[in-house]
Amino acid sequence: MTVIKHKSDSRGQADFGWLHSRHTFSFGRYFDPSRINFGALRVLNDDIVQPGMGFGTHPHDNMEIVSIPLSGDLEHQDSTGNTEVIRTGDVQIMSAGSGITHSEYNHSKSDPVNFLQIWVLPKERDITPRYQQITFDPAQRKNKLQTVVAPDDDRALWINQDAWFSLADLSQDKSLTYQTRQKGNGIYTFVIAGEVKVNEAKLESRDALGVTSLDEIGITATTDAQLLIIEVPMIESPY
Repeated sequence: MTVIKHKSDSRGQADFGWLHSRHTFSFGRYFDPSRINFGALRVLNDDIVQPGMGFGTHPHDNMEIVSIPLSGDLEHQDSTGNTEVIRTGDVQIMSAGSGITHSEYNHSKSDPVNFLQIWVLPKERDITPRYQQITFDPAQRKNKLQTVVAPDDDRALWINQDAWFSLADLSQDKSLTYQTRQKGNGIYTFVIAGEVKVNEAKLESRDALGVTSLDEIGITATTDAQLLIIEVPMIESPY
C-alpha cells in the first residue's frame, strides 16, 4: 500500500493578476519531479479567474479534461462548434483526442469564477474530439457518493479511461465508504471544503490523499465537508 498526502499549502502556484492558480501536480512554471501524476491523474488545478478574463484559444490533444465550477460561471468555446456556459453545479468533460482548440473565460463581468480543471491521461489515443456537460443535483450527493464521470454510467459524463469521479457533501460526523470499481486502481481524495478523516489521515480544505493497493477507503467528516474522489488506473508517469 502506498499513501501520498498533498497538503493545500504545498501546492505550486501562479499569480498573473487575472488568474490565481494552485497546482497539485507539476504544471506550467511549477515543476516537482515527485509530483508529476497520480497514475492516470495528470493535472488538478484550482483556478480563480477575475471577471471578464480567461484563457484565450489554445490547443490540446490526447487528454481527458474535466472542469468543475465551485463558484461562478465559466464560458467555453471550442473548435468543434461548442459554445457553452458551465455553471456552478455543472460538470464538463472534453476529450481532446486527435486535437482540439478551445477557450475558457469568466462569464461574469463582476464576480470571480473558481473552478477545478483536471486532466486524465486517455485510455485510447487519437479518438475524435468530443464535448459533454451535465447539470447534477447537489441533493443527490448529500451524505452519499454521486458519480459524475465514468466510462460505464449513462447518468454521468463519459470518459475515455477506466476512471471514475465522485462528489459527496457530508454533514459533520457522517461517514461513507468508497470502493474501487476496477481492481488495481488508485483512489485520490481531494477536500473541496471542510475537514475529514480518510482512514486515519486527517485532511483539511484543499488537502488531498492518494491511496493505492486498497479496494476501499473509509471517510468521516469532522466538520461539514465537500469532497471529490477520483479513481484512476495506476499507469506509469508519462514523463
